[in-house]
Amino acid sequence: MKFLDLAKVYIRSGSGGGGCVSFRREKFIEYGGPDGGDGGRGGDVVVEVVDGLNTLIDFRYQQHFFAGNGRPGMGQQRTGPDGDDIVLRVPVGTEILDEDQDTVIADMTEVGQRFVLAKGGNGGFGNLHFTSSTNRAPRRANPGQEGVERTIWLRLKLIADVGLLGLPNAGKSTFLAATSNARPKIADYPFTTLHPNLGVVGVDGEEFVVADIPGLIEGASEGRGLGDLFLGHVERCSVLLHLVDGTAEDVVEDWQTIITEIEAYGDILGGKPRVTVLNKIDALDDEERAEKRKALEAAAGPVMMMSGVAHEGTTDVLRALRKQISDDRIRQKPQEEKQTWQP
Repeated sequence: MKFLDLAKVYIRSGSGGGGCVSFRREKFIEYGGPDGGDGGRGGDVVVEVVDGLNTLIDFRYQQHFFAGNGRPGMGQQRTGPDGDDIVLRVPVGTEILDEDQDTVIADMTEVGQRFVLAKGGNGGFGNLHFTSSTNRAPRRANPGQEGVERTIWLRLKLIADVGLLGLPNAGKSTFLAATSNARPKIADYPFTTLHPNLGVVGVDGEEFVVADIPGLIEGASEGRGLGDLFLGHVERCSVLLHLVDGTAEDVVEDWQTIITEIEAYGDILGGKPRVTVLNKIDALDDEERAEKRKALEAAAGPVMMMSGVAHEGTTDVLRALRKQISDDRIRQKPQEEKQTWQP
């Protein structure tokens, strides 16, 4: 499935039906009077969060969504049928933005959540509605109210507990593959990861979700490389896991590059707790480990050691991440039932 996290959509609610001008004319009925009914109401444009979606790819193939118009009123005091609503089904974590891509209309964070983006127009009054003591035979009716037409943007921000940050080839995808059932693409060249990946990791009988985003480079906030377009996917995370490549010549410079891009993105990420990890220590001897850890701790504070390939230190890192996540976001790992053998 292709990943799409930003989509432009054109919506229009239904217009109301016009009222009816009608008079009751039946044999042997004198003074039948007006009996024109009201018009039906136009349909709404509704956005709804559904389970089972993790991308906005459906909105690449359909960008226009129009609700049904209300039908006009009829004689014999009959009201016209209402227009059909139209529902935009989106994944959890979708933000609804106005046309300026800055004003947030709604933030859809729970399955089943619904929000009316454009209300349908009211139906017009028929001539029956205008009957009064002084006007017994009105010959007027109101037209239906026009629908609302607008352009919106859908922006997906993944719901995860931990966000992985680091330069390309820092070992983020390897860590996700080593600690979860996710199978992101792993290769020995930069920018292997082209779209975010989610994985559920478990430690000490508890589970939480980790998001892996494409690597950042210097100047990403100015549009270099893949830019910082994917940093929005870690805005909702409780803690950031910053992986530093232990085989790099200057680990402090690599660490500072990512910190600079985070601060350039805004306070949303800059204020989140971070766990700094020196990765790929399986390629270092004891002397190199101590030297690079000491240099990195002087700039970044406490530093943990890990090797995703060799599964060295991964459990300790997961436990450190677990301490930064609130209990209400943690899920208990389901216990496997032991099946007794039966002939």
